[in-house]
Amino acid sequence: MKPDQFLADLLEKPARLRALDLADAWSFLTPPAQVLLLGMGSSHYANLVAAARLRTGGVPAVAELASSDLLPAVSRDTLVIAVSASAGSAETVDAVDRLGVPFVALANHEGPLTERAARTVWMQAGEERGGVACRSFQHTLALLLALESHLVGVPLPPVARAAEATEDLLARADDWRPRLAELLLGPHGTHVVAPARRISSAYQSALMLREGPRLPAVGCETGDWSHVDVYLTKTTDYRMLLLGGSRWEPQLLDWTRQRGSTVVAVGASVAGVTDVLRYAHDDVDDVRLLTETLVGELLAAHAWLDAAGG
Repeated sequence: MKPDQFLADLLEKPARLRALDLADAWSFLTPPAQVLLLGMGSSHYANLVAAARLRTGGVPAVAELASSDLLPAVSRDTLVIAVSASAGSAETVDAVDRLGVPFVALANHEGPLTERAARTVWMQAGEERGGVACRSFQHTLALLLALESHLVGVPLPPVARAAEATEDLLARADDWRPRLAELLLGPHGTHVVAPARRISSAYQSALMLREGPRLPAVGCETGDWSHVDVYLTKTTDYRMLLLGGSRWEPQLLDWTRQRGSTVVAVGASVAGVTDVLRYAHDDVDDVRLLTETLVGELLAAHAWLDAAGG
């Protein structure tokens, strides 16, 4: 894992998104009886959002950690999609072996998973030379949204606008990144909060801070925050990256104001927070989903570089 190459991978995001071909990615599929999404780490985060969206569209779908001993019963009418950028996640390979049914791999490279798959959908994210799943995470989301489009009939995801949004954040990073780093990278870690429909963004952003610079960080859903995470605002120097757009923000903000917590809102103008970062097309929720993790990724990349003396 290399911090300078991780940063270079992030800088390539707009070009890679623009080159991503979604139109026929899932055209080989007929409507399944149900969908099972398997993965670990970032792949599972993306799967959680995709499964929820499919269910909302009327398609029975679940996302399971591939490591689970309690995988659902499946049949040949179940569409099993195993997601792994490396195509080598041991738990995911084990899960499809245990299930013993044909499956589709969603991968960025050839590996044990693609060798076993009945069909492979390629992430088209290119080599991630920094060793961190950043572009592949973004492309996984886009391709799973394209799956939703194919099965439910909703429009394809707005990858062109997400590329513009990503470009906008990158172009202005020298202005906003040092300011947000000072506010968010506190002595007791960073908390990332997002709506349930974009929970992958909270989990992935926190993972980036843990995986690269090895900083303490956790993700949480906005509504659930008031039930599980609020307690730390009383006893720690609490720093929150709030990925905006949840109707449950008012109760969260009531607590953070009372206790003087640092809150930076991204993607929405939120009254009473410490700072706000907006970017192009952030009024489109799917653009947020495909873009907002870049904020945490850039904070992580530069903190990692600083720690490495780069």
